Amino acid sequence: MIEVEGLTQRYGSYTAVQDLSFLLGAGEVVGFLGPNGAGKTTTLRVLASALAPSSGTVRVGGHDVLREPVAAREVLGYLPERCPLYPELLVEEALDFIARIRGLDPCARREARGRVVDLCGLGEVLGRACGDLSKGFRQRVGIACALIHDPPVLLLDEPTSGLDPHQVREVRALVRALGEERTVLFSSHVLSDVEATCRRVLVLHQGRLIADDALESLERRVRGGAVRFRCAAFADEERARLETLPGVRALRAEPDGGWTVFPEEEVDDLPERLFRFAVAEGLLLTELAPARVTLEDVFLHLTRA
Repeated sequence: MIEVEGLTQRYGSYTAVQDLSFLLGAGEVVGFLGPNGAGKTTTLRVLASALAPSSGTVRVGGHDVLREPVAAREVLGYLPERCPLYPELLVEEALDFIARIRGLDPCARREARGRVVDLCGLGEVLGRACGDLSKGFRQRVGIACALIHDPPVLLLDEPTSGLDPHQVREVRALVRALGEERTVLFSSHVLSDVEATCRRVLVLHQGRLIADDALESLERRVRGGAVRFRCAAFADEERARLETLPGVRALRAEPDGGWTVFPEEEVDDLPERLFRFAVAEGLLLTELAPARVTLEDVFLHLTRA
């Protein structure tokens, strides 16, 4: 549904995106990660045909965004980072306005409004002005506007930014539901949002794509055989000896009192070494298991200098 080949986007002498290529199929919910200035928003604007690419080819639903921008816009919905709502319009008026812009006839507008109101949970705020809504409801209205014409492709730029924990949970659930029938590209700085909603991630750094893989595969790459290790009454002396144990590259203290132990390269028997260490030290071993690597670990590993 989304095809990007060799996309480069320049602003004068500054290159925001460099030689970017990726494919998104139907029904995928894909996280789009990267630090500030990585080029995520620029990429989404090109996909939405709000920016003409400096070079490369971008197709949405088979339509070239440069040669067929109107056709490309018809098959996608786009929620920018700053939700563009007229504050004086009632929610129902905002939805009707966007539906008319999208070319829906009166009957189709009524059907579309009912569909997105139910999907986004807006029934209780239809008669309220957009400017009087909470940030969470404004985001929901923005998503509803992006969905009013029932597009197969949805672009979301930081949809949970500024929301409270309850609102974040609601938006995550909505994104997961939308991904059952649509292709969703979901940009976020909140790594837990991507973990909760996506199985695949694209990682952009300094305008270049540095990773495109399933979350599980990225976690395996970064984990590299790391082991969770915890013992009762683990003192500083034992820690010092563990740090010098052959095959141990690094330790990371965990909030629960345990440790994540990272092996040296080519070491594939770290659990056995740690077990023998605990026995030799007379320690009560309470946990010895493969370490779980978070998306934050993946992100920091991939974007480190």
